[in-house]
Amino acid sequence: MSFIRNILNSRSPVDGNFFVQLKEILGFKPKSKSIYITAFTHRSMNIKDDKGNPINYERLEFVGDAIIGSVIAAYLFEKVPHGDEGYLTKMRSKVVSREHLNKLGEELRLIDFVESRIPKSNFGDNIHGNLFEALVGAIYLDRGYKFCEKFINTRVINPHIDIEALEGKVISYKSLLIEWCQKEKHTFDFQVYEDTGKDELKHFSVKLTLNGKVVSKARATSKKKAEEKAAKRAFFAFQNEITNLQ
Repeated sequence: MSFIRNILNSRSPVDGNFFVQLKEILGFKPKSKSIYITAFTHRSMNIKDDKGNPINYERLEFVGDAIIGSVIAAYLFEKVPHGDEGYLTKMRSKVVSREHLNKLGEELRLIDFVESRIPKSNFGDNIHGNLFEALVGAIYLDRGYKFCEKFINTRVINPHIDIEALEGKVISYKSLLIEWCQKEKHTFDFQVYEDTGKDELKHFSVKLTLNGKVVSKARATSKKKAEEKAAKRAFFAFQNEITNLQ
């Protein structure tokens, strides 16, 4: 199949050690080299197979996301026999949170393997988690579920999962704050506006009001990040009241 040869030949001589370095991360030798090439191919490369289907890591993300969630769910089911469905769901969300997956991908320096026409400095933080998911998806298609399970145990569960620490971990300060406001009948409002500062990247500022009073402000490169930062600052301002309600 000509498209497989094209992807294998598309990497530059600088990436000659790609599979040597990848083997160190995986802990085993890949069988299907093309699927791992795909796992690190950005859509900007605009590579397609013989049928015109795009070849990039986005579909592998979908597979990897499902596999990671499955392995973590099984682990928590066995590890925490007293946990009900709500507890297990919340704990799984903490393990597979975007922030956590981004850290995992960043620790493994997966971005070093990416083939892209976009400068790597232009990628956002989520590229790290996306690549981690894509890598797990590639492992599944190459070696099956058991190899994925071993990889996730080695790279995620053993070094990072501490049940007691996870119980106290906050995934989203915004969600936590909103839940508290709804229970306590507080009114809140995230007032978001574009910040016309001198930064190269566009920024957004947020004023968070609680019962009509501004309780925190924040600024970030996206509305979502700005709101989360403002919510985090508000959380620590009202930490005792919020945690007592949990």
